[in-house]
Amino acid sequence: MSLLTRLAFRVEVLKRIIAVVQRIAKNNLALREDCEKLYVENNGIFLQLIEMIAEFDPIMEEHLRRVHFQERDIHYTYLGPKIQNELIQMLTAEVRSLIVAKTKHAKYFTVILDCTPDASHEEQMSLVIRCADDSENAIVVEEFWIGFLKVNETSGLGLFIELKNILSNLELAIDIIRGQGYDNGSNMKGKHKGVQNRLLEINPKAFYTPCGCHSLNLTLCDMIMYKVLRSSHYHNTRWESYVESVKPIKDQTSKIRDALIDLTNTSYDSKIKSEAERLTPFELENFEFLTGMIIWYKLLYEINIVDKFLQSEKMDIDVAIGQLKGLISFLQEFRESRFDQALVEAEHIASEMGIKPIFREKHIIRRKRQFDDINSEKLLRHSLPGEAKRAIDVLNYLKTMDGCYPNFYIAYRVLLTIPVTVASAERSFFQIEVV
Repeated sequence: MSLLTRLAFRVEVLKRIIAVVQRIAKNNLALREDCEKLYVENNGIFLQLIEMIAEFDPIMEEHLRRVHFQERDIHYTYLGPKIQNELIQMLTAEVRSLIVAKTKHAKYFTVILDCTPDASHEEQMSLVIRCADDSENAIVVEEFWIGFLKVNETSGLGLFIELKNILSNLELAIDIIRGQGYDNGSNMKGKHKGVQNRLLEINPKAFYTPCGCHSLNLTLCDMIMYKVLRSSHYHNTRWESYVESVKPIKDQTSKIRDALIDLTNTSYDSKIKSEAERLTPFELENFEFLTGMIIWYKLLYEINIVDKFLQSEKMDIDVAIGQLKGLISFLQEFRESRFDQALVEAEHIASEMGIKPIFREKHIIRRKRQFDDINSEKLLRHSLPGEAKRAIDVLNYLKTMDGCYPNFYIAYRVLLTIPVTVASAERSFFQIEVV
């Protein structure tokens, strides 16, 4: 076989190996396991896929035959961990280069950061960049994961220095950042020494938005701990868990009460018996508890829907605001009119349990809250097509107008770069497998 033929053959082999590495990485799977030899057990997904391809592909079949018989002209198998890591690094560099090119084309972008300790208890920071990509016909809001940054100093200054360094390495100008999104940690959101403030000192246009999901969770956790669950041992968790915890109690209150009474009469464990005796009269046979349980299930159900919606990486801040306004409207409406519906449902449960539907203490507080277009804006409103309901729809329409509304085009691009949550950065800690 001539040198040229051998080179062409190796190129074809590498194409297949690169395709395998790409597919494994796309599915967040580990390449290797205990063994790194062909045709043995536990040799990992990478080698197993190579073996499978060889069953149908003559080029890979010939390559594995040469590797297996260790022919003299095979100096490099391209199947070991070193080449796998090199390919991953090359693919990473290429993908990152494409992301940077898209970000530069979009011009304005947002940084989203989140931190967590790794397996060795060293702090690592995940960086996500959000921008409105208008390089194609239709504008798309994208959130790109850039990578993990090793953090030696977890103060606001230390985190900010790492952010500046990576942006400098990517050749992304810090002065065109238009948004920053972090969780509610003081080193991130701190108004004096946090990353937020340090970035604002350099770029006052880097609008900070606290994570919507974190803020929603913290607010509702405070409400829960203060009001309904003040005597329970709940831990901060996802709202779906709260909903799933309350639902069986709501649906089977009478049966749970009967089970607790049975425990009171039969248990030999004094602690269990005492807890059962306390829960029965003071909680399950308390009409205020029953009413609160019904109310919180309905509230948590709606909150969980909004919380899940906000975590979408395609979420725009205008849609997020609409969702939160809708949730606020629901809460206001519930307070004004749906409370009576909850009372009826609680009375039904109380009737089944033989409990008088009477509050031991009545605390019903009713409060009411009250919540120049320029000519070009009026003109734009009248010219917008009826299907343009969201900010991304308006931006796509503006793109077709050939620069008629340049300021609005910029404003909507900036609007869509502003992050709603740090969910994308958080997900990166769970989706990236160690290779």
